[in-house]
Amino acid sequence: MSVTKYFGRFVLLLATLLVAGSIALPAAAAAPSPNAPGFALYVMNKLDDQFRGNKSHGVMNMKVHTKRWDRQISLESWTLGKNYSLMRILSPRKEKGTATLKAKDQLYTYLNKTSRTIKITSGMMGGSWMGSHFTNDDLVRHSRLSRDFHIGKTVKDKLDGQDAYRFTLTAKPDAAVVWGKIVVTVRQSDLQPLRQVFYDEDGAKVRQLSFSYIKEIGGKTLPTKMVMKPLDGSGEYTQVSWDKLDFGVKLKKRFFSLQRLKSIR
Repeated sequence: MSVTKYFGRFVLLLATLLVAGSIALPAAAAAPSPNAPGFALYVMNKLDDQFRGNKSHGVMNMKVHTKRWDRQISLESWTLGKNYSLMRILSPRKEKGTATLKAKDQLYTYLNKTSRTIKITSGMMGGSWMGSHFTNDDLVRHSRLSRDFHIGKTVKDKLDGQDAYRFTLTAKPDAAVVWGKIVVTVRQSDLQPLRQVFYDEDGAKVRQLSFSYIKEIGGKTLPTKMVMKPLDGSGEYTQVSWDKLDFGVKLKKRFFSLQRLKSIR
């Protein structure tokens, strides 16, 4: 299965699961008490902005395991605010140079193998991101947990031996989201994400996203490894891990151009 085929369907804004633009919550903002009415909303806002910074540059590795094949991909990314993103494949060699650009509302993918530039449409949102178990919508992530879901009460829990808080989120009737419910679990000590379980509109579990290897990277404390797996018993999964993440990089809007898209190697 060709990575290029799926990259052509990739819609980029490396949002909450990866790197994203937009401004994160102030570091000095104190978390309300777990018993306070605004605690659950505070946690969801924190998760929405977990990986976000005004500017970013990162290198990550992705491993995709399916019944038929395994593939490892290395990628480099740049973001500026919420409107500008650029990503390119570093390896495997035959895919190197394939890149995707978001500049405001315009989305393009450059296929290095064929020297073609493709404009991405909204109809491609549900497609697989480079053959992985993430969708294009996961990366664009126009939705927000804090805005588009009703947040249930805070429940104390344990996960993998760690004290945790669990929240059940149900989609608001008018929200443009694909999930009927999401169960979110965070670590009590620092509110870092541990797991998210996604349910369809009929209440069936569809997939699970797990976070681990929480450490400081790029001046922020973040999970540096994420695993998405379908809950269909197939044993398939996609693993993403960060090698580098810098929120202090100097970038300007002119960096995010069609010319750069085609020339970056």
